Amino acid sequence: MAGAAGEAAAGRVLNEKTFVKIRQAVPEDGLAIAEVHLASWKTTYPGIIPQAYIDGLRVEDRGARWETRLREKTATVFVAEDEAGVFGFAAGGSIVHPVDGYKGELAAIYLLASHQGKGVGAALVRHFAGELRRQGFRNMVVWVLRENPACGFYQRMGGVKVAEQPIEIGGKALPEIAYGWADIGVLCGEPGLKAPIS
Repeated sequence: MAGAAGEAAAGRVLNEKTFVKIRQAVPEDGLAIAEVHLASWKTTYPGIIPQAYIDGLRVEDRGARWETRLREKTATVFVAEDEAGVFGFAAGGSIVHPVDGYKGELAAIYLLASHQGKGVGAALVRHFAGELRRQGFRNMVVWVLRENPACGFYQRMGGVKVAEQPIEIGGKALPEIAYGWADIGVLCGEPGLKAPIS
């Protein structure tokens, strides 16, 4: 995925202070992705997910899992990085948690709290949707805990609530919402389609 092909697929987002690069992830990104994943859980989920569960997460375990996924290419993964390194990622592919009529799934998207609210999350979603589109997917969903403040982000990106179900995390049943895009072309900025504003 790296090299010329990776660079060709890479996108760049200029925010207020720095030059940000979005590119396809490689196995060597596994630990950095895990660090972002865990750090984001620690800032997003206290008071939602049981704290004992969050405290028990280990970056080394998640790093090994991400390296395996990337090496085996079982998911489409993009990372966002700046001069300091990787600070965000988006991952998914074929739907894992079924919703009638939908084939693609954005399974995870996380950014460090210090980099949120700057448009990079929206850019990651668009890059991910564009790659799914290239792979032949026409639509996608993302599952989000109902109490997650990010629900508003997905709504602003044009996601529509299409399903709801409980999920158990750390021994606690939590309501989870699926936001769907019936045509991911709207996220890809295709001609004739109105792209959402980040």
